[in-house]
Formats: sequence, C-alpha cells, structure tokens
Amino acid sequence: MVLQSIPANPVPDGAVAGYLTTADNVKIRFARWNPTKPRKGTVCVFGGRGDMIEKFFEVISDLRTRGFAVAIIDWRGQGGSQRLLSDPRKGYVRRFDDYQLDLEIFMREVVLPDCPAPMFALAHSMGGAIMLEALRRGRRWFDRVVLSSPMIGLYERLGSPLARYAARAGVLLGLGRAYIPGGGPFAISNRPFLKNPVTSDPVRYQRTASLVEAVPELGLGSPTLRWASESLQTMKKLQDPLYPSGLRQPMLILAAGADQIVSTTATERFAARLRAGSHLIVPGSRHELMMERDVFRTQFWAAFDAFIPGSPSYR
Repeated sequence: MVLQSIPANPVPDGAVAGYLTTADNVKIRFARWNPTKPRKGTVCVFGGRGDMIEKFFEVISDLRTRGFAVAIIDWRGQGGSQRLLSDPRKGYVRRFDDYQLDLEIFMREVVLPDCPAPMFALAHSMGGAIMLEALRRGRRWFDRVVLSSPMIGLYERLGSPLARYAARAGVLLGLGRAYIPGGGPFAISNRPFLKNPVTSDPVRYQRTASLVEAVPELGLGSPTLRWASESLQTMKKLQDPLYPSGLRQPMLILAAGADQIVSTTATERFAARLRAGSHLIVPGSRHELMMERDVFRTQFWAAFDAFIPGSPSYR
C-alpha cells in the first residue's frame, strides 16, 4: 500500500515510501521525508496502537518546517503493514518483543543509511513503551528522545492486576486471538467524537475518521486477548521502580492531564526516577497530544523545541 491521501489530509511533498521485511518475515511499511529548511537532523516518529503513517502528516509537516528530516513506520499488524491474523481488524501481536524486530529493520535499512544525523525519537503511547524497551536494551541510536503519553500504565482499572490475570488466563485457554470482552472489528478511529477519549479537537478527529472511511484497510479494531496480555506484562515491567534508573538516554516525557487511556500518575512516577530525563504534564489535554486542539499542541511543541537541539529555541 502506497501512502494514502484525502483532500483534508494530503501526503506531504517529497515522500519516499516502501516496505521492509523483518527477521521473522513480516512486511513493515515505512516512509521518510527530507526537511523543507536546512538540515538539523532526523526525527523518527513512532505511533501508538491503531495509528498509521497518514495520521501523522500534520506532525511530519511541523517537523520538516523546523528543519528536520522525518522517518516513520507502521508497526506490524496495523496501518499499511502486514496484518497478522485472517481478521485484519484484530489488534494482535505474538510477543510484545516482536515490535523490536520492526524497529531494528527500520533503523538499519532506512534511518541509519538514508537520514541525516543527529537522530532524535518522538514516540507516542504504545510506541513509547516500545522505545523504552529498546533503550533499556542498550540501543543508542538517538541523541534525545521525546515520549508523548507513553504506555507505562493504563488508566484506572484498565491496567489492574485483575485485568492482567484475566487476559493471561484467556491466552492460556487458547483464546489469544479472540477480541477482548466487549471488543470487535469496528475501527477505533470511527467511534463518535463526543465519546472519544483521545482528543478534544473535532477537526483533527474527523480527519482521521475520514481517512479510515476512505481507506478502510487502514483501520484497526479492538485488541485481542494476546495483545492485551503481552502489553500488560510489558507495562508491569515498566512500572518496576528500578526500571527507569537503568536508562541513560536524555529524555523528555510529555503527559496529558486528562488522559483516559494511559495513567498519567504512572508516567509521573516513572519520570521522577529517571537519571537523565524530565517530564511535563499538559493540563486538560486528552491522550493524543499531537492531535489535540492548538491550545494544547502549542504547549507540546514549545516543550519539544526547548529540548531538541536544532529546534526554533536553539537558533
């Protein structure tokens, strides 16, 4: 699948897009762009569960006007990458560690050979959890890392020990490929705006909904029990009080004050234990800081610019 465009969300000029094949033979879609101003390095963008490259076209343009090249992938099982089950709407992964295979091939085949240094990472939600695991394993690709609403813990009862045990029990009973209870194939991006927990911006929300309506194969439904179990086990590991102290990467964590997807409290606890990191809460924002209203996005970009060398505040 090439990059998809609709009138409300055109593909930024100059895209180079294609596919990579991971070590376990999964096709991963990628795209990259050169900057529109003198080069200041590359920002690699990593989305969350259910995201697709097209959703970040506005963010990609924001970064390019700051002088950065941009590179981005769709994680396995979503967006334009290979789906892993016969029902393509099921959010599934065999092991959470498999996402590291996507990251490894992307960095080795696209970013390191074709993108200008220095390298920076901008990772959202599930992408933040994947990035933290890579950093903990000693991957030193990036000079600095920005995490947006990272999936360190889920909101309230969503991430409780009972939820973790129930998901694990479902997997052990052979139900790992089944939707979580109450879940189904309806695309998460096409739920009514008034009930959505991700953004208070109706225009940006509708932009993604219109994209999935126009290109249904980009949509993703509810998670499977296997995805839930693997993700909850990873979050349990991230919430170990000793985990943050093992990270040496300069890091900025931005959390949403009104997040109902991930736990802002868990994010604060994690950030407070970092050796080389800081964090900022954007009051009133919902989960998707980069897709929020301008009053919240302005705060997000101000923090980004103050942290990433080469951004406007470093001129």
